[in-house]
Amino acid sequence: MSSALRGHGEPAVYFTVGSLEALGLPHALTTRHCPGVASFAEPIEPRAPRAPFRAEAAAVLGKAGLEMERVTYARQVHGAATARASAGGGFAGLVDILVTTEPRVPLAIFTADCLALVLYDPDTRVLGVAHVGWRGTVRGAPQAAVRAVAELGARAAALRVAIAPSIGPCCYEVDAPVTAELERALGERWTRWAKPSRAGHVMLDLWAANETLLCEAGVSPDHIDNPRLCTACHPDLLYSYRKGNRGRLVTVAALP
Repeated sequence: MSSALRGHGEPAVYFTVGSLEALGLPHALTTRHCPGVASFAEPIEPRAPRAPFRAEAAAVLGKAGLEMERVTYARQVHGAATARASAGGGFAGLVDILVTTEPRVPLAIFTADCLALVLYDPDTRVLGVAHVGWRGTVRGAPQAAVRAVAELGARAAALRVAIAPSIGPCCYEVDAPVTAELERALGERWTRWAKPSRAGHVMLDLWAANETLLCEAGVSPDHIDNPRLCTACHPDLLYSYRKGNRGRLVTVAALP
């Protein structure tokens, strides 16, 4: 499957993925040039949530066919819990996976190094998005996302999955506490996705780890689209928490 990204604007304010465009799925993967998106200094408060988009973001993302007045969003907690979006959208709680069968209800995931996954079954019209960092990988978030859309009627083998720009194995160094958690959850196979760096540290390939876990959950390898665009390598275009950025990238998708 093609991993081509198409930029919109100059400089690009958001990308679309060629494979998802071909399926007619409205979506956008924002860059640091997208206006009106809340920063990490403006957290989503669970007791008094408000949509983390200002009018400027709604106007830009509207050009991608996304009705942001109906957006569903969450306070992400690095877990594997799921919420189903309602027809009206709104705050979905403390979860990292959002799913829907409602047309034109955008689902939003916020990242600044972690992976954002878009999962779409074009036959049954089921959509999911997921936030997955190393903690989500350990806690089974990619597999949980596949199960969540399957519970709404999607077939794992029919899913098309796109991975948004995120930190790559070139830049993602982790230490012994992280690798201990990986080994506890995944056994020795975590070493397939790691290369030694300095003492007590490895360079971790979260892309390969999540691609493997998605395939084990039933997704076809040639249905996974990963542009392999590293956030830490492109500070002029993307936010990276590891590089000290406070901004958020947003992956938004909606059923047509």
